[in-house]
Amino acid sequence: MESENQTLAAEFLLLGLSEDPELQPILFGLFLTMYLVTVVGNLLIILAISSDSHLHTPMYFFLSNLSLADICSTSTVVPKMLLNIQTESKAISYAGCLTQLCFFVVFVCMDNLLLTVMAYDRYVAICHPLYYMVIMNPRLCVLLVLICLLISTLDALVHTLLLLRLSFCKHLEIPHFFCDLTQMLKMACSNTLINNIVVYLSTMLLGIGPVSGIIFSYTRIVSSILRIPSTGGRYKAFSTCGSHLSVVSLFYGTALGVYLSSAVTDSPRKATVASVMYAVVTPMLNPFIYSLRNKDMKGALRKLTLGTFSFS
Repeated sequence: MESENQTLAAEFLLLGLSEDPELQPILFGLFLTMYLVTVVGNLLIILAISSDSHLHTPMYFFLSNLSLADICSTSTVVPKMLLNIQTESKAISYAGCLTQLCFFVVFVCMDNLLLTVMAYDRYVAICHPLYYMVIMNPRLCVLLVLICLLISTLDALVHTLLLLRLSFCKHLEIPHFFCDLTQMLKMACSNTLINNIVVYLSTMLLGIGPVSGIIFSYTRIVSSILRIPSTGGRYKAFSTCGSHLSVVSLFYGTALGVYLSSAVTDSPRKATVASVMYAVVTPMLNPFIYSLRNKDMKGALRKLTLGTFSFS
């Protein structure tokens, strides 16, 4: 009971990316810039989609929700990191750490599931074009997003509630820039068998499941595209999937990189640097991928920008 009481009053220390005092101003400027680019870029995507009636389609509805999830996931971890650098404090309360972990898992899981839903949307659009608007009706689109949110919330709550039963008696230093689930489990001085089982099951269901769905969708998509007789028709069909494929490759590629780096190396610092890719860099790059590779999005952003300047 004494160790449990100590846990409730404990503060964790987020060691961040580096303890070198000379690097702190550089890290602050770098992450502040990336955070602002992420928020502004994804916010522009949302505003462009909402302001242009031509983009009120299922694909862009899911994209706006993906952009919102990216803003929220980055906002869960980066502001606290910037605050710690600015105040030269590494402390985060026990409740704050669990809250950060819970919300980060929610929004990263949302990203994961939304990418799968977007793959299904492209599958219906290319393989069943005549029934696309019937199948992907507004009610189904809203329902799919709500299901993604529900699954993500349940997954995050399960991990968070299971952490509440653990005791953290010593070594309260987290070698990360946010409260990472695996690092917290390593610090626990009580039995983490149930937690580890749930982590593996969650990874299997919410990792392999969506990836399998995406692979299945694109297998059918490629099969349908190859049956199109004209080269122009093939290019037009595939171009609608290019941005999504790029984001999927970036998201799962960086996630796989984090997993392999933590499995291969014993240095938690290297795994922390690798996790910057999926936690910060990927949400920052998504707006560029969708805007640079999509003519409709370019046009909507141009209209939004011109409209803003003309109004001012």
